[in-house]
Amino acid sequence: MTELLLLIAGLLGGAVNSLAGGGSFIVFPALLAVGVPPVIANASNTYAALPGYVSGAAGYWSGIWANKDRLVVYSIVALIFGYVGAELLLVVSDAQFSVIVPWLMLFAVVLFAFGNQINAWMAQRGGGRRGMKALGTMLLLAFLALVCIYGGFFNAGLGILTLAFLATAGMSDIHAMNGLKMWIAAVVAIVAVARFALSGSIDWYHGSIAMVGVTVGSYVAARNAHRFPREAIRAGVIVYGIGMTGYFFWKAYA
Repeated sequence: MTELLLLIAGLLGGAVNSLAGGGSFIVFPALLAVGVPPVIANASNTYAALPGYVSGAAGYWSGIWANKDRLVVYSIVALIFGYVGAELLLVVSDAQFSVIVPWLMLFAVVLFAFGNQINAWMAQRGGGRRGMKALGTMLLLAFLALVCIYGGFFNAGLGILTLAFLATAGMSDIHAMNGLKMWIAAVVAIVAVARFALSGSIDWYHGSIAMVGVTVGSYVAARNAHRFPREAIRAGVIVYGIGMTGYFFWKAYA
């Protein structure tokens, strides 16, 4: 039953990631439900999500390469601060993380629910190259650093935060933005998983079952995306995310 639950959670999480985003809302709680300790469950969730980020970046490669002038700097920031986020997770105890999780889930659900509005607002503030000059390159990179720290520490909501950063940086081509989003997420996940692996903080058995499900679910959903009502799925993910957030608050503070 444990293996079946994780496989189904992975399939659903991967499908949701392809269709609307928010798959971590399914996979992370499933890992907790089968008895994986909170910190290790979080690290294992990042591990399970990694193949989806890599394959997504490969699929958007033309859009990524069209912005190769940004690629090196963004990659360096993602490597350094993704590692910082992973290191922060490893100094938090399971008890401390259990108290933090409801707030992280709430933040991620709000980001997911209002992501389009946040990105539109950020795009208005970005204003292309003029926006970059107004905000300052260092301020933009500091924003990206915070996004990558968050991603290394807690994976859910990373995509929306990254899109918000790219909009602030003056980008408007959604395909290029999605490509760079996947690239940055992949770099953050790779360095985080490497750090978690070195510290023995990944449940390879349970995480790998979830990863197989995520990979298969992502592929199947992507191939059949036209068959699914995306907005209905998105609404369902928001409702589910709110429910899980409420549960985590009850469990942590009741």
